Amino acid sequence: MQITSADGTKTTVAFNQDTRIKARNGLFGSSKLDAGALLNGLPVTVKTLQGPNGQLASEITLHKGDLKMAAMIHNGTDQRFAEQSAATEALRGRMADIDKYNIKSTTNVHFDTGKAVLSPADQAELCATAGQAEGMDNALILVVGYTDSTGSDDLNQTLSEKRAGRVINFLQQACHWKPYRMLTPTGMAKADPLASNDTPTARPRTAVFQ
Repeated sequence: MQITSADGTKTTVAFNQDTRIKARNGLFGSSKLDAGALLNGLPVTVKTLQGPNGQLASEITLHKGDLKMAAMIHNGTDQRFAEQSAATEALRGRMADIDKYNIKSTTNVHFDTGKAVLSPADQAELCATAGQAEGMDNALILVVGYTDSTGSDDLNQTLSEKRAGRVINFLQQACHWKPYRMLTPTGMAKADPLASNDTPTARPRTAVFQ
């Protein structure tokens, strides 16, 4: 196992079946533990001796209160990881059938020329869209960013990606749309405009799929 001291120094210490692992409970009580109790981040006191391949732990001591806290953190992390893994697997299944999805609605978000700032009206519209999508089974959201024809191709590409990213961040952070229900965003610059490029209107499109 790797031990990090108070000054940040990291030391690798081996242990085996002869290593005594115990948890203290108050000043006098203690109980024996097995190696499964040694969780990441758990404060321990280690007595070592020199083994054939480096330092070997002869005794590892910890406090029951620390063990309880570490176990709560560990179990909570495992639960969140399992939930995220299940959500990811579900998304993979939906992505395998993406061609079977139908566009249920499209929401246009308008930006000023050269800007990537969401107006209060568009913010409300995005959350309304997310709310509608939440009521659909297996709904996904795709965001595509656009610009008008003002500026260079490189500038417009960067701006279109920035606008798409701004919409996604708002959907996730303010509208609480789950990241695993968001398709990969795309920046289309001035290609495939929704309106004439003679106007300064720019539109990332938020398409809700089911």
